[in-house]
Amino acid sequence: MVVNQRKKNTRQRAKTTHGWGSMKKHRGKGNKGGAGMAGTGKRGDAKKPSIWKRKYFGKFGFKKKGQAADVNALTLYQLNEKIEQLVAQDKVTKKEDTFIIDLNSFGYNKLLGSGVMSKKVNVTVDSASESAKSKINKAGGEVITKKEE
Repeated sequence: MVVNQRKKNTRQRAKTTHGWGSMKKHRGKGNKGGAGMAGTGKRGDAKKPSIWKRKYFGKFGFKKKGQAADVNALTLYQLNEKIEQLVAQDKVTKKEDTFIIDLNSFGYNKLLGSGVMSKKVNVTVDSASESAKSKINKAGGEVITKKEE
């Protein structure tokens, strides 16, 4: 006749240690306080300074292929309006009747052609639209882009 035996853990129900000796042993992750970045949540104030050093929050990693850089553009209309202020602040130099401007120093990396250019201007910029180049050339100025250099 076959006798079904009970499992070992059911026979150890009254024993506090379940056969592992001291109460300290065999606590699992509770002994370590968690695994990995456990305890770094909303109330993990003690761990936050060490997390900030590690780039734990936010997105980082791979970038998509062909992803364009951020374009910070300026139009001819805006340039025409601001040019007198920039000369007064000594941010733009003026030689005879020509204004010499480096748009990269102002944080712009593209020149767009909407508007009219009434002044003779030599502009240095990363890129410029064809309409902007033609309008500045008609006014007697010049556009120097990084691709040409």
